[in-house]
Amino acid sequence: MTASASSAQALQFPHVWRGRELAQAQEKTLSTGHDLLDAQLPGKGWPVGNLVEVLQQEAQHHVWQLVGPGLSSCMAQGAGPAVLVNAPYQPFGPSLRAQGIIPEQLLCVQADKVSSTLWSAEQALRCADVSAVLAWLPQARSEDLRRLQLCAQAGEKLLFVFRPLICREQSTPARLRLQVDGIERMEVQILKRRGPPLLQPLELHARPRRLAALLNARKSHRELPLSIEFPSSESHVLDRTPSFAG
Repeated sequence: MTASASSAQALQFPHVWRGRELAQAQEKTLSTGHDLLDAQLPGKGWPVGNLVEVLQQEAQHHVWQLVGPGLSSCMAQGAGPAVLVNAPYQPFGPSLRAQGIIPEQLLCVQADKVSSTLWSAEQALRCADVSAVLAWLPQARSEDLRRLQLCAQAGEKLLFVFRPLICREQSTPARLRLQVDGIERMEVQILKRRGPPLLQPLELHARPRRLAALLNARKSHRELPLSIEFPSSESHVLDRTPSFAG
């Protein structure tokens, strides 16, 4: 068999990934809750047991809108609590509950040193009862991220690492790398995935679905034409003499 024939035959196997296509390997994924994003990801969702790196201009901006739907689905399955490592702001419980996330199942860990932060994230990934880890690691090195990737893979955990945009030029072991921008709408740019590059960013709703539906309903109500019916002159309220019960 010639080399060209052998290569052509190898490409027919389903486990062989070609760079011009999204990877079709059978791996565990969890829907992101965003149909547009799922359609552009191998496995149609977040890769479970792999590092997902999110780059942001401002820390915590659009975090819950991005990961909330998938995280609430994960918690609904009774997979255990999620751990937040060095979150820049305290989560707002009522807003999270409206997205289906139970605030009591979120464990917040704060550390004042880079080494302590990395250690906390690693220990959370090693905990059998933890379902997901969200870590803010602006100063993590590539070898630190690789270690966390291995821990997530061993425990089959959801792992999100949030870093500033200045880290974009640095190498990363992340299976999936996203850049999130925008205010009214999320602009999600897929910087790295197992497949061809995505040239255009995805526009996702920045508000939770329940809140968006409520605001749209209120907006539609306000835009309805105001209809006022005046009573006939015979029964006009101003023509009546008020009477008081003694």
